[in-house]
Formats: sequence, C-alpha cells, structure tokens
Amino acid sequence: MATTLIKNVGKLVTYSPGDNAMQIFPKVEIVIQDGKIAAIGTGLYSPEQMVADANGGLVTPGFVDAHTHPVFVGQRADEFEQRILGKTYQEIAASGGGIVRSRQQIQAASDKELKRQVRRHLRRFLRFGTTTIEAKSGYGLSVEDELRSLRILQAVAKQLPLTVLPTFLGAHAYPPEYRTNHQAYLDLIIHQMLPAVVENGLACFCDIFCEEGAFSVEESRQVLTAAKALGLGIRIHADEFKAIGALQLAQEYGAMSADHLTAITQEGIEALVEGRIVPVLLPGTSFFLGKGHYAPARELLNRGLPVAIASDFNPGSCMIQSMPLIMSIACLQMKMTSLEALQAATYNAALSLGIQDKVGALQPGYYADLLIWQFDDYRAIPYYCGIPAIAQVWKKGRLVARLPNTI
Repeated sequence: MATTLIKNVGKLVTYSPGDNAMQIFPKVEIVIQDGKIAAIGTGLYSPEQMVADANGGLVTPGFVDAHTHPVFVGQRADEFEQRILGKTYQEIAASGGGIVRSRQQIQAASDKELKRQVRRHLRRFLRFGTTTIEAKSGYGLSVEDELRSLRILQAVAKQLPLTVLPTFLGAHAYPPEYRTNHQAYLDLIIHQMLPAVVENGLACFCDIFCEEGAFSVEESRQVLTAAKALGLGIRIHADEFKAIGALQLAQEYGAMSADHLTAITQEGIEALVEGRIVPVLLPGTSFFLGKGHYAPARELLNRGLPVAIASDFNPGSCMIQSMPLIMSIACLQMKMTSLEALQAATYNAALSLGIQDKVGALQPGYYADLLIWQFDDYRAIPYYCGIPAIAQVWKKGRLVARLPNTI
C-alpha cells in the first residue's frame, strides 16, 4: 500500500512515552502508512512513496483539547461586557444569564440550526491545530435536549476529520424549575438521562460541576455512583471557585481528570497525587473572566503530576479555541515552560482521556495527527501570541488544512 513521506522536517518535538520525556529530533523524515506513523528517521525515501514537504518547519503532534463545551447556539457577548463593568460570573448567572441562558438558546433552536453552529465550532478547532477534542453536553438540562445535544454532536463529528470524545454533563446546573427541588432533577439525571445516554452510545464520560452554588459533594456522589455503575469514565469540574471536597470525591470515584483547580488546597493536591488523577488546567478561563488568579501549575508539576491544559471553549466563560493561545497564557500566567505547555496540550491531555497510546505523541504506531509550523523553534508557539502560525494540519495521515503564511 502507498505510503507518505514528510521530508525536510526542521525539528520534530514530541513526548516520548518510552523515555518519559519530551524529545527533540532535528532534520528527520516521517513515514506514514495507513494513517499511522510507520517510521521516523533519515534516509527513509523510497520511489513508491507520496512526498510532502515540511519546508524546514517544526513538526509537533496535533493538539488534544481535553475540555470543551461546543454544543451551543448564539453568543453571550453582552455578559462579557457586564464582566468588564464589574459583574461577577456568579452575579450574571443569578440574574438569568450564564448556563441557563444557553439552555434557553438551545431550546429555541431547531435541529438544523444547532447542527450548523456545532459544525462551525468543530471546524474552527482544526484551523487552530486541534485534531482531538473532548466535547461536553450540558446546555440542554432536560432529557430531550441533553440527548439531542449529544446526538447532534455525534452526527456532526462523523462528517469531519476531527476525533470527538463526547461527555455527558447533564449535571452542569440546576434548571430554574428544579432550583427548589434538587432531588427531582438528580432523579431525572440518574434514572432517565444516564441510562438513555449509555443505551444509545452517546458518551464516553460523565462530568459534573461540583461547586458551591452548583452540585454539592453529596449530590455529585449520587450522579457519579450511577455513571460509574453504567461504565462511563468519570471527569469532574472541581475547585474552580471554592474547595468543597470535589477532589476527594474525584479520588473516591477514580476520576480520569479533575478540571479548573484555581481554588485547589494542599488537601486537594494530595488527593490528585494519591488518586493518580490528571489535573486539567484551564488558564484561558481565568484570563477570559479577568480573574487574575490561576491554578498553581508549577506546584502541581513539582509534585510530579501530569498537568494538562485545555481551552474550556464555551459561550460564557471562555470563547477561546486556539490551543497556541492557551499555551501562551499558561506560560505567561502559570509560568510553565514552552515544552511543559506543549506536553500538557498534547500527550498529557490524551492521558486524561485514556487515549495516550493513540494520539498526543508522534511515535511509530500512533495516528499521524500532526502539525507543520511556519518556524522550526517550539518556543515560538507561545511566543507568537495570538498570531496563527500553523502551515499544515494532518489528521490520520491526511492533510486536512493548509493555512496561509502569516509570519
């Protein structure tokens, strides 16, 4: 079968599982066969190969964005302005904005409109070099609209060269009609939503917003018990605003990831270490909300935790889809090095999703999900802050985006 050779690679930078470290390979060639990396080295050309030219550019794995909320319609730019003028995320939510407003927008949208918007969101990930995403529901907040959200996500994902791992997040917020009767909504999630999600194969994971003003530890325990019994992987929104015991809960339930962590305590860090949980940090959210307070990435790295970073792309608290920009924020505000941020946005993110043996690195046997950059220095990824600098995006050995030169 025909193979593809990518020649003139200036540098290839990737996590090497065998070495348990990031590695830099100068002036190599990459052989791709059947959508996977077949070999990396020099002198690999043979006459039957198709040849692609990296033009001396840097090659890295495609980004793995391990925390996104792309199933929504419309926008909430007015809330962005309200925050600039001093209102908090919680105050906006209490006045009818936030998650509940996105729920109203989804309820009002036709299937055709929701599909159109989700397709637009997913296509944009590819332009920023993201080739794999975790994607949550969570703006339906009813049996009908949570299942509709996941079905539409699944249908759109099949049409695009983007790997999408869906997550059920029915426990994102309490709908207004259940604010005085939490148990009724919990029962709806446990006895109707979760069984239908699993029966129809609509999600890989279950997530929950375990936070003061959202779902308490005991409420979260009910949902996670049901989700785990049904075989879903566990993810958790934890310690975004206040540490209420979410990380201890994540440890108890063997969560694959705990996300946000801007209010993490020493007890929470111990729970991550003991539970071997991947911390998924969302620096774009702190930036977009203007909080000036970020998760303690350096402390987590110093404890040997495999820190991942993700976009948290959503209509309210982070409209950023660019993982290079997320890397810039992680380096500038959380003091991660360029290599640490690159590993966090590729291999460690894949680790949080349980697919670190397939994507997130460029090694023989891995899918050929890769980026060719307009420069050959990995430090330039966060340095060119906000400037698109990807030349080519490859997904499973196929060129899926060729982008104009900007630098």
